[in-house]
Amino acid sequence: MKSVSCATYEGVNAKVVDVESTLTKGLPSFSIVGMASTAITESKERVKSALLSNDFSFPPKRITFSLAPSELAKSGSQFDLSIALLILVNNEASDFKDWFVFGELGLDGQVKENIQLYPLVLSLANQSLISKAIVPFESLDKLSKIPNVSFYGVRTLNEAVDVLKNQDTAEPSVVNSGINYPFYEIDDEKYYYMKEYDEDFIDVKGQEVAKRAALISATGFHNIIFEGSPGCGKSMIANRMRYILPPLNIAEMLDLAKLQVLDGKEPEFKPHRNMQSVHHTSTSASVFGGGSFKAKIGEVGLSHNGILFFDELPHFSKAVLESLREPMQDSKIRISRVNSKVEYPSSFLFIGAMNPCPCGNLLDQQKECRCSDVEIQRYKNRLSEPFLDRIDLNIVMQNVNASDTSTLSSKEMHKMVVESHIFAKQRDQKSFNAKLNDKEIEKFCVLDVDAKITLDMAISKYSLSFRSVKKVQKVARTIADLQKSEIINKTHILEALSYRKR
Repeated sequence: MKSVSCATYEGVNAKVVDVESTLTKGLPSFSIVGMASTAITESKERVKSALLSNDFSFPPKRITFSLAPSELAKSGSQFDLSIALLILVNNEASDFKDWFVFGELGLDGQVKENIQLYPLVLSLANQSLISKAIVPFESLDKLSKIPNVSFYGVRTLNEAVDVLKNQDTAEPSVVNSGINYPFYEIDDEKYYYMKEYDEDFIDVKGQEVAKRAALISATGFHNIIFEGSPGCGKSMIANRMRYILPPLNIAEMLDLAKLQVLDGKEPEFKPHRNMQSVHHTSTSASVFGGGSFKAKIGEVGLSHNGILFFDELPHFSKAVLESLREPMQDSKIRISRVNSKVEYPSSFLFIGAMNPCPCGNLLDQQKECRCSDVEIQRYKNRLSEPFLDRIDLNIVMQNVNASDTSTLSSKEMHKMVVESHIFAKQRDQKSFNAKLNDKEIEKFCVLDVDAKITLDMAISKYSLSFRSVKKVQKVARTIADLQKSEIINKTHILEALSYRKR
């Protein structure tokens, strides 16, 4: 019996699959067992054709392949190459168990790329389960960016056979995998960023309070809601926040590329955090992920380490808004189905945009609001208090005036975010300020005497919940970072309190 390793998905994580083969005497047959999908069972015909097209003989034996563990459902065309190789090297004395083999076979024996291969291998690497792998040559450019794995790129079945038969002398493929973006290094960790701003804050006229709040939100990853009349710049600001977010380390960049593949996109390997804009007609399954037999990732999971943007916030269904509370609080999303239970990381910056009333003119100084008090109240009641309690910054925007001018550009704001990020990392803080737990708040959010007195007065006056108090402290920590202050003082607390929901 011979075996090599391959992998399949369970949620967004990869699970190792041992591909085992036996060739025994008996009536010629070819069977694959172990909960294999149609794509895998169809590989029998591709493998036969690939062998016969390359002057290999197909053994007239009883051929059985087992994909273990047998209770795990397997899918994908990446099993083709491992199946074909095990038939060809079955008589070899060497052991191939430490080798991972991935690749789809053409009928002529060409090894083809599979777009799902990158997130599969990255997940294995993150779990320290893979050290060397035979992969399609076309995939090397993407895969070579994954550290600590030796990749052997092959174009044909013949080349793959040569690698396995000469595994002691075979050399890994050499591909330039450098990341050519600006970076800075803190404690041997590199943080990459870009100086390209496709949408610039210099285009936003006026709205100084909203831009200040956007800067604080981007720096500390604080959830934020913009409220204002149609056309005042809510979506405009939200779309520009992506370009001023903190830099990414190599692990975050690789995870981002993985999510892009799962979203059906070509991975870019750029240090730009992702942004998922969700339409208010989206179903719960599309937002949070789901499926009867295989739980697929949704918009919340795809926004991990990036932005989740909900425009026209009150028009989302109550079920979606209330379900959003868990990932906003715990930074993960759990999907439970009869056939599967999956957990995805979902540490995102939530941005919401909404009108002040159904017609949108409540705050407009020129237009008359056509809504009754009942309609306005019903509109605002679509956002529950527990949901709003998870929002750090609430911003009411005014209409733009002809005299309003541009002030800060995205380049200037991004520079402030980067400097604050370095300031936080130098005090050995691992998480963004908005994601600090209780112990980290106690350690990093140190208040001076006046700030403590001010916060205590606010707790008494506004009846702040425990969660609200922690959020005020974390927002104040970000404001202090922007001013390079180790200690949170009274002015930081007062500004943080000014952004709370009234």
